[in-house]
Amino acid sequence: MLNVNQFRKLALSEIDSNKFFYDINIHMNIKIIYEDENLVAINKPTGLVVHSDGKTDEPNVADWVLKNYPETEDVGEPLVLSDERIIKRPGIVHRLDRDTSGILVIAKNQESFLNLKEQFQNRTTQKTYQAFVYGRVKNDEGVIDRPIGRSKNDFRRWTAQRDIRGREREALTEYKVLERGNEYSLVEIYPKTGRTHQIRVHFKAINYPIVCDKLYAPKRECALGFERLALHAYSLEFNLMEGKRIKLEAALPEDFKVALKNLGDN
Repeated sequence: MLNVNQFRKLALSEIDSNKFFYDINIHMNIKIIYEDENLVAINKPTGLVVHSDGKTDEPNVADWVLKNYPETEDVGEPLVLSDERIIKRPGIVHRLDRDTSGILVIAKNQESFLNLKEQFQNRTTQKTYQAFVYGRVKNDEGVIDRPIGRSKNDFRRWTAQRDIRGREREALTEYKVLERGNEYSLVEIYPKTGRTHQIRVHFKAINYPIVCDKLYAPKRECALGFERLALHAYSLEFNLMEGKRIKLEAALPEDFKVALKNLGDN
């Protein structure tokens, strides 16, 4: 079976649309965590983007949604590019970075989309991540309360330090330490706001960057067996359409299990 990176190369080659969608279903390795008539929650694998940015043509979660739930084609809000091209984002309510694995909730109809969107905007959802960071984190738990803005030194990066360019936006992250090694720690993270790269930026700001973060810790070597960003969206708590509160969890990927075993040796 192809991994996501191998499949990305395949998708960029000349293949017809039927073959493309067949391979999406077989090789994306997307696991469904929960499903009802209004939404589906998946465990997104690392290396997979949520939707196209209009710059590259590669497999993404939106393609998988359209293949398996074609009725969602017009659900949600499309992305309108500067050249006026429109990128459909069927049922996509929130995002995870390409290298972040874990739970992602997709709306099946517009009413569900608006309900979930409102919960994210009003911060009534509870998001929990797990991450391995460089360093032996000193405090058992803590709060990172630092505004985030664009970095004036690198347009790709955001920052919670002095090099902010333009507007600052409030950002709040809580965390607790689950395990410590001599040189690395496993932390559980509870972002209270939803800024771009918030977790990565905040942990860099307190000098415990995420393991294998090639954007925010480029001079550090990947460790504990990771070949990708060591960040996993572990759980999400929110209200269903009928008002029932539900908490869903995305099983830890294999590289996290390996890293936890390796933690005691580092």
